[in-house]
Amino acid sequence: ADTEGKDGSPLVPRGNRATFALVTGLFFLWGIPNNLNDVLIRQFMKAFEITRLQAGLVQSAFYIGYFVISIPAAVIMRRYGYKRGLQVGLLLYASGTFLFLPAAYSSSYALFLIALFVIASGLGFLETGANPLVTQLGDPHSSVRRLNFSQAFNPLGSIMGVLIGTVFIFSGVELSPAQIEHLKAAGEYGQYLHAETLRVLAPYLVLGAIVLAWAFLLSRTPFPGVDTNSSPGSDEMSRGGYSQLLNYPHTLLAVLAQFCYVGAQVGTWSYFIQYVQDYTHVSERTAGYLLPGRLMGIFALVNIALVAAAMAEPGWFGMIALFSTSFFMSLMFPTIFALGLRGLGPNTKPASSLIVMAIIGGAVFTPLMGFAYESWHSMALAMVIPLACYLLVALYAFWGSNLRPRSAALRPMTAM
Repeated sequence: ADTEGKDGSPLVPRGNRATFALVTGLFFLWGIPNNLNDVLIRQFMKAFEITRLQAGLVQSAFYIGYFVISIPAAVIMRRYGYKRGLQVGLLLYASGTFLFLPAAYSSSYALFLIALFVIASGLGFLETGANPLVTQLGDPHSSVRRLNFSQAFNPLGSIMGVLIGTVFIFSGVELSPAQIEHLKAAGEYGQYLHAETLRVLAPYLVLGAIVLAWAFLLSRTPFPGVDTNSSPGSDEMSRGGYSQLLNYPHTLLAVLAQFCYVGAQVGTWSYFIQYVQDYTHVSERTAGYLLPGRLMGIFALVNIALVAAAMAEPGWFGMIALFSTSFFMSLMFPTIFALGLRGLGPNTKPASSLIVMAIIGGAVFTPLMGFAYESWHSMALAMVIPLACYLLVALYAFWGSNLRPRSAALRPMTAM
């Protein structure tokens, strides 16, 4: 990556590089559990014998955690600073992974959902703090480039999450109805289901240990004074708040665009394995290996066409079209985030928390797709939901992101 701005200034000043490296690592770390959920949905359908709609509650519990914690996270960081807030986030993240231990041994689906809620609460702290912090670790003119650089590590974490789940969680054992009846007759079916449940345990315990180690490194690293509340400035700097965001339509629409994008992304990948198995009849492990192909890309309109193709031609052609959406979605999140924070000055933190809260789209659209499948008995037709979401993202890209503040007095603000 280019390390200098257009004017020759470094993308990250020398004194901020240790902080930047550790915070950039967080983008990788929160990508792992986000995409492990896609594997968990399939695994829990098997281990707990639940429907796709019920399995979709994995994403609901997860993204409700983001929604609930984002504003409290912003308030805590405003009062105690980024470093303390990120530490809290890492401790919550690790605590949620360790809750998988009692959940697995008790075979409690409800406790798994609680654990995922706790993990997501920690990630809400991390995303609320890390995104605006990265933009402030250097020249404001290169803030979008810094954020995009850091966000480039998130798809790597996503790929790692799916690979970990596919290799260590999927057993490769898929029983036929006759085999299930045989195990039931022998009184061994419960043991099989419990063994499948325990397979989720090791990856999460290892992940929790890594997260705790990262929290320790973070605690030993000095953070630069980038908090706007502790920076010198006029009284205007202390007046930033949620009410002022009503003057920024491009920010409000960024929240809606992020809600739709995350809903489309999470819904698409949550049911990708089921789509592949329904229409190509490959094994769950093969479908899992296809899922990590998340590459860089930016065009929502292409995804509309690809999802429409998956709906119209279910089968290998539709699977390839659906798989290809990953190429065009990876840069949507950081781009929406950066565009929504543009020109907000002291309102950056509250706006950041609202855009992070929009991640609840993953909690809304995933079970909605599950309901659509239960109603129409077609995973292909259920893809109309992410298709509509990508359409709204495209509208934001071409129109909403260019709207200017309502108050003329706010327009000269160029921070961020």
